[in-house]
Amino acid sequence: QGLKLELHFPIFIISSVPEDCAWWCPLNSTCVNATACHCAQGFSSSSGKITTSPSERCDDINECEPPQTVSCGKFADCQNTEGSYYCTCNPGYTLVSGAKRFRNESENTCQGENHAVSSMSLSMRFEIIHPTFSRHKKAALGTYLVTPSLNPKEIPPHIPQYPPIHPKFPHPPVRLSDHLISPLQRLSGFYERVHDLGRDIVSSSAQDTIQGVIQVVDDLLESPGDLVTLPRSEQHCVATSLLVGQEQVLRSLSKALPGGPLTFNTAGGTELSLKVKEQGHRDVTLSVNQAKMLLNWDTVEESGDSGPSVVGLVSTPGMGKLLAEAPLVLDTEKQAVLQETHKDLRPGVSPVLLSDVVSAFLSNNNTQNLSSPVTFIFQHSVTPGPREEVFCVFWEHGQNGSGYWSTKGCWIVGTRDASTTCQCTHLSSFAVLMAPYDLQEEDPALAVITYLGLSLSLLCLLLAALTFLLCKAIQNTSTSLHLQLSLCLFLAHLLFLTAIDRTEPKVLCAIIAGALHYLYLASFTWMLLEGLHLFLTARNLTVVNYSSVSRFMKKFVFPVGYGVPAVIVAISAASGPHLYGTPTRCWLHSKTGFIWAFLGPVCAIFSVNLAFCLMTLWILKSKLSSLNNDVSTFQNTRMLTFKATAQLFILGCTWCLGILQVGPAARAMAYLFTIINSLQGVFIFLVYCVLSQQVREQYRKWLKAVKKTKAESEKYTLSSRATSETFKDSVVRSRIAPRALH
Repeated sequence: QGLKLELHFPIFIISSVPEDCAWWCPLNSTCVNATACHCAQGFSSSSGKITTSPSERCDDINECEPPQTVSCGKFADCQNTEGSYYCTCNPGYTLVSGAKRFRNESENTCQGENHAVSSMSLSMRFEIIHPTFSRHKKAALGTYLVTPSLNPKEIPPHIPQYPPIHPKFPHPPVRLSDHLISPLQRLSGFYERVHDLGRDIVSSSAQDTIQGVIQVVDDLLESPGDLVTLPRSEQHCVATSLLVGQEQVLRSLSKALPGGPLTFNTAGGTELSLKVKEQGHRDVTLSVNQAKMLLNWDTVEESGDSGPSVVGLVSTPGMGKLLAEAPLVLDTEKQAVLQETHKDLRPGVSPVLLSDVVSAFLSNNNTQNLSSPVTFIFQHSVTPGPREEVFCVFWEHGQNGSGYWSTKGCWIVGTRDASTTCQCTHLSSFAVLMAPYDLQEEDPALAVITYLGLSLSLLCLLLAALTFLLCKAIQNTSTSLHLQLSLCLFLAHLLFLTAIDRTEPKVLCAIIAGALHYLYLASFTWMLLEGLHLFLTARNLTVVNYSSVSRFMKKFVFPVGYGVPAVIVAISAASGPHLYGTPTRCWLHSKTGFIWAFLGPVCAIFSVNLAFCLMTLWILKSKLSSLNNDVSTFQNTRMLTFKATAQLFILGCTWCLGILQVGPAARAMAYLFTIINSLQGVFIFLVYCVLSQQVREQYRKWLKAVKKTKAESEKYTLSSRATSETFKDSVVRSRIAPRALH
């Protein structure tokens, strides 16, 4: 009754206005008497409806905000005007009468417009009551999801209802069975449930509302119905709307949490993990389902936003249904990496989600360029197969309301069969993708050169090894080094030719990669020892003191030659055993930097060997300039100079050509690298065997011995034949003689 008296009171006063009126009555008011004025309907002053002070004003009352009790009902918004208000249907909804405005909930007949799926706007707002500690304020995040609604009169009475989201919230409207609900009607029902969450929210119920939002999203994704029959592009629009809306709502609600961590799981697998910063903690880890996020609280507080610092992670396994066949866009860095490894993503084949889709959000709204990267660890049951590349991606919102997977600002830290670790410099919705690829056609000329060169090297290395092993006259420290280098290169090249492409089974491929790693490192270590021995020999030419060289080399040669590579491979295998073997080659992974377990020692060795060669040449130049007319000494030193020059090829210095395969000269460098290094075994045989006078003399002795043995064998064969024929003749005669007597 009090409310009615108040509303009618101004009318009663107006009907009996006294003759004396206050001249100072403010705008939007009427005179009561000489000392008081009454604010018009829809206006009020700081002291109420009646004002007695000339300094007061009659301001507009916003009937659309608390504590006013105006309610427009579902699918409608309240619009305030000067001194009044009105209600309008949300975008995509109209009144049954066709009118544009109505007064209150009792006049609400808003229903969805009959739009086609292709023309609907698939952007979304989760409309909620944003809780504060002083008053309620309606917060709009984005725009409404425009969907047609089913006319309530068409719903049969036996259709079941959604289960309640939370005991606090009423049952949402009824829904049709899965096979009867169109995509638009299902989205409309989803929106109704979200709309109901915005009623009567206070700060203390923020946790309940968060759980309600997670539940309604999970229900929609668990039973999407005909949503999966939409065109792929529009499914991606729906997914974009859900991801953006969910993130914005959770960020807003999380700031009203009283404190402490929050974890919530649904029956469909959707899970939320949320933490509010506590004193004394710098790092934070959030875990959901098959994903984990690690970051620093300093990253959360960068924007200087007031209120608590909050970080959250949501895992939505069902989102993969709506994101099927989504395109993948690689950043320029990833494209360059694929080009370097001769990989092309298979055209027409969509990438596959390996992990759940997770959304990360902070109380800090600016998360596009974080000062320190955030780490994500994804678990996945599917193991990438041969010729399948793994990418860390995030969902990029397109301008048309759709989206696509992008690798910008994200990279892989490490990957195993069942897990992948990523780092990103921004926050959004993330996942791990697996995309098949095809190897770019290799240059057939390079392949032919490689196989012919290595085959010829194998033959030469075998001959060289047999020479150093069997030629007793030339065996010394030098030939011992040559023998070990030849054996290591022979085994490495043989394994390369026969097993480099055997990528299955993976364990065998990893063993092959480890063996190649060791054999080639051992080869380079023996090259280093060759270079050291060459330098020490040249240095000792002036004093003719070879004994010290021999003692030094004999003491350390084998521990260094085979021990150092073993240590490097052991450390590498212990730190990353899964990085031995790639989907295309049984070699070391290159994308994580693991390849430097080989390239690092190789670069160091050929740099040191290059220095040894240059110093050796300098010493020999000085030696040549001081020689007398001793022709023998001159010829020997000249031969040593030639061999020192040839060492550039033998000692692996030409491997630097592999690093120079960039820019316009890359193709030429590739041919030079392949030709020179595939013929390394040929150089070893020519320099250490063919051009060695002692070895040539030994070859002559062997040839003479072979010829002598062959001649003796032929002589023995002829003698045997003659003896055999003589024996046959005597036997025949002995048989014929008795017959002649008869």
